[in-house]
Amino acid sequence: MYTQAMDTLARESGDALKPVRSTEEKLLEERFDARIDAGDFIEAKDWMPAHYRKTLLRQISQHAHSEIVGMLPEGNWVTRAPTLKRKLILLAKIQDEAGHGLYLYSAAETLGTSRDQMLNALHTGKAKYSSIFNYPTLTWADMGTVGWLVDGAAIMNQVPICRCSYAPYARAMIRICREESFHQRQGFEALLTMMQQGTEAQRAMVQDAVNRWWWPCLMMFGPPDAESPNSAQSMRWGIKRVSNDELRQKFIDATVEQAKLLGVTLPDPELKWNEERQQHDHGPIDWAEFWAVVGGDGPCNQERLGARVKAWDDGAWVREAALAHARKHTPQQQAA
Repeated sequence: MYTQAMDTLARESGDALKPVRSTEEKLLEERFDARIDAGDFIEAKDWMPAHYRKTLLRQISQHAHSEIVGMLPEGNWVTRAPTLKRKLILLAKIQDEAGHGLYLYSAAETLGTSRDQMLNALHTGKAKYSSIFNYPTLTWADMGTVGWLVDGAAIMNQVPICRCSYAPYARAMIRICREESFHQRQGFEALLTMMQQGTEAQRAMVQDAVNRWWWPCLMMFGPPDAESPNSAQSMRWGIKRVSNDELRQKFIDATVEQAKLLGVTLPDPELKWNEERQQHDHGPIDWAEFWAVVGGDGPCNQERLGARVKAWDDGAWVREAALAHARKHTPQQQAA
């Protein structure tokens, strides 16, 4: 049984009120911190601080929502894929993303919430998903670019989560990262085919897609470390293993070389190798755009959320039928 914090409040410095913790809870927190410091994994039935649980719920549910919403811009291109091969690849990728969402919702449920609660938070705008999925996919080249850049950034973000201190999340991420690596390779291969075997118009289409997706992909790693309010505590708890700025830099350094192989130009005139740092310097990121999109003012925010709400409403009869079937076949009724 989880120990609950006391509801009484103590007046400390100034007029601030802070909850009084029981001696037992203080000891539990000390043991928890010691386990984190030792690199132990925390399981669902283990004691954990309330804020640790809350932080995980926010991160895992946001991750799950991102997988589900991320299916929408790709689903728009299934019927317009140029060949049967590309259609099958895209369908398989969308199916993978649906599975990723289910893994992650299941991991979040181990923290004491329900899937209905998480989806209600998404549909009412209380919960967020990755800002990258609020941009439109205008051409077929966007499908390859999303695979190469968006999934490439996702892998860079997600591989460290395989060592997340919360074991159910870490276990879910192992399979997710393996499948995401295929998505990234498929995207790169689709673009490489267009660049090497395509027409001038197709090569121009690829370059245009890269120009539009590059900066939003850099924003996927989150705001600068100095402006990221939750990063320090998440890293202290082992939920997050690498900082936003470090992950962004690793992504840039890896992608520059891939862009050379593709024959595309990354749309940053300030992007250059820094011999002293042994890393690439890059131009300023438009964080005003990032916060606008996160706040609901992106190109496709309303469209994406509207599509999810409509799918939920249209599927109500399926959920009702499934529940009715489950009630009909409960063990009690079978025994009767």
